[in-house]
Parts: sequence; structure tokens; C-alpha cells
Amino acid sequence: MTRASGRVEIVPVVGVPEIRSGDDLAAAFEPALRTAGVHEHDVVVVTSKVVSKAEGRLVPGDDPAETVSAQTERIVARRGDLVIAQTAHGFVCANAGVDASNVDAGALALLPEDPDGTAGSLRAQLSSRLGVRELAVVITDTFGRAWRTGVVNVAIGSAGLPSLVDLRGRPDDRGRELEATEIALADEVAASSGLVMAKEARTPGAIVRGVDRLGGAPLPASALVRPADEDLFRASPLQALHERRTIRSFGPGRVPREAIEEAIRAACTAPAPHHTRPWRFSVLTSDAARRRYLAAMAEAWRADLRADGESEVTVERRIGHSDAVLGAAPALIVPWLSLTGSHAYADAERSGAERDMFLLSGGAAIQNLLLGLSAQNLASCWISSSIFCREESREALGMGQEWLALGTVACGPVPQGSRVPPRPAIDLDVVADLR
Repeated sequence: MTRASGRVEIVPVVGVPEIRSGDDLAAAFEPALRTAGVHEHDVVVVTSKVVSKAEGRLVPGDDPAETVSAQTERIVARRGDLVIAQTAHGFVCANAGVDASNVDAGALALLPEDPDGTAGSLRAQLSSRLGVRELAVVITDTFGRAWRTGVVNVAIGSAGLPSLVDLRGRPDDRGRELEATEIALADEVAASSGLVMAKEARTPGAIVRGVDRLGGAPLPASALVRPADEDLFRASPLQALHERRTIRSFGPGRVPREAIEEAIRAACTAPAPHHTRPWRFSVLTSDAARRRYLAAMAEAWRADLRADGESEVTVERRIGHSDAVLGAAPALIVPWLSLTGSHAYADAERSGAERDMFLLSGGAAIQNLLLGLSAQNLASCWISSSIFCREESREALGMGQEWLALGTVACGPVPQGSRVPPRPAIDLDVVADLR
């Protein structure tokens, strides 16, 4: 697909009959494509709506919210009735792609289950029917975009086209090496097709001619989905609070130092009394540091459990349960609190309140730490064990007597393939008194 002339043509495909469930899309599009004229190296663009209709992806519209929930893999943001959700495909879009436009009243259209697969099948059939070997197919849907108003056609399925072209390492027109440029070619084709495929005109397809492959090999549209570990805007601030979970198992790999540093910075934004910053955080990532710390706590816990009269079997079982989490975590973060900035009072009540105030600030810092880790797609959990052996924890980590251990945060990569179920609904009548 060369573009030596710099000219790109966009031809609307009109005359396609109304598509019903079970229809053969290639047969339905063939006459209209012949009329429009299809050449070698053309890209045939098809709307996802006709694909959904042909594949029977229509459902009753009795409960749109329930339908959206069923198609949602993860909520990214929510405002009123609008939900920005990630689908099973990895697409992030309004209402998980559930749409009532251009379908019969009382119905809702779902996104195709495998748009890349459908694009490949449609490409093979159209190439055979039309006698055009070098043909590409792009399936589009209209998405909104962060920071931009309005919707635009994007590619959700592609075949025969390099959906993503990596230009990194190539020179620009001044001879400087490109360092970050990756072209979403399938999205550029999809967006251009929107100029002739108006929703109100019943134009379910277009031909885009003159597209330069830019030297890229065919690549499906799924390549355009940004991996989770590269997503800097994975959830809205409010949704990030709901997304945090206690996760007690971890995937392989280390925790990047910069991720821990960012989480600690977030922890230090917690409210603190008397303009103090009464926290410190011991970060244990080496095997030796973790073993020394966990061994000190285990010995203290053994002594306590034996003093409680527990059997050796019970003692070892309980320590083993703790080690299964803390011992398996790639990183341990021990939060500490100092009361040196607290005010002294003569009476016990105010002295106790002063201590409580500082302890509450420590809890707020720990919550911010957990949120900071979660926002960077890291699994974490808070375990209180060091609170019960503060002297041993101080000695193992070389902390002064003024520091109180506030438990341990275990963190690591999210286990591969794990899917955290949504939180159960919260009954505000139980937890809130709204007056």
C-alpha cells in the first residue's frame, strides 16, 4: 500500500441491505462493494453494529444497567448513569460498548465477541468473492476520548493491515532518530472512514484507498490495547478508591523501586497532627533483610503463643500462614510512627486522645500507601503482626526506641490471570447516619 502521491480516497459503501442475525456479511456487502469499486490494496471498513447484528449480539433493552454490568470487566470511571468501563477485549469505552443506536426499538447492541477474528474471516471471504488478493478489513466503533470532546471512529478489529506501526529508531525528516513514535494506523483508517459513514445515513461501510503501510507487517487491532503496566490513567481518582483490594498472593517478578517511592510519597500526603510528619517506612526487598525481619517476628510470636498455652502444631501452623503471605511477598514495607511531636498533658484523658490522634494519622498514611500501590497495579495487603512485637521489629530493622511499628505491608505484582470480584454493595443505612 504505497502513498507516493500523498493522496487518500474515502468511498462510502451504500446500498447494503438491513443486516439481521445470521446473515452472511460478505454476501450482503459484495454487491455494494462491486458498485463502489474495490481495488488491490484497498481497506474495507465495516461498522461494528452490522457485525453485531449478523452475529446475533442484540439483547433486550429492559435493563440497560444490568447489561452494561454484564459486559464490564473493570470500571474505569463513573459519573451518574455514565460508566466508562473496560470490556473483556480490553477496550475502554462508555457503557462497555453497549449501544441502542441504529437498532430496533427496545434492543441493545453488544460489541462483537472477537472483532479481529471476524475481520480476518470477512477479509478472506471478500477477497475470494471480489477476486482481490491484497485487501484489508477494519471493523470500527465510535469511542469518546479522554481530554477531548466528541466521538471518533476507532478500530476494534483488523486484518491484513498493520494496526500499529513502530517507527522508533527511524529518522525523522531532519535525520533525528524517533524515540517514541508508534502510529495507530488502523485507528487513522477508522477515523477517516467516519467522514463518509454518517450514523443517520445508513452507510455501514467505506473503502479507504491509498493507505501507506509504513513498512509494517499485518497486526490485529488488539495490538492497540495498552497493557495494564503501561497505563498511567487506569482509573479515575474516585474509582481507584473502590478498586483497592487486599490481595494476599503475588505474581512473579520484583516491585520497581520507583513504584514504592511513589507509594510512599502518596502515604506522606495523609493528614498529620501539629504540622508534623510522624512516619517512616522501612522497605525490605533483599532476601536477607526480609528473612531477618520475619525471623525476629516469628520468634516473638512463638513465645507469645506458647505462653498462651497453644500446642506446637498450632504455633507452627499460625506462623506458617503468616509466612505464606509475608515470606512470599517480593517487597515488605514496614510503617513506623513517632509520638515525639505530640503534646504533653497532665490528665490521662487528653494524653490518650493525643496518642489516638497520632495513631489515626498513621492509619491514614498506611491507607494512602495501599492506594498508591494499587494505583500502580500492584497487589498489597496490610498485616498487623509487628504491632505485637515492636521491640523485636525495632531491633531487627535498627530503629530507635521512639518508633512504633504499625504492622507490615506486603506487596508484589498482581497474580497473572487473577480477577478480583466486585465489592458487595454497601448499605449506607448501616454505616452512615445522614441528617
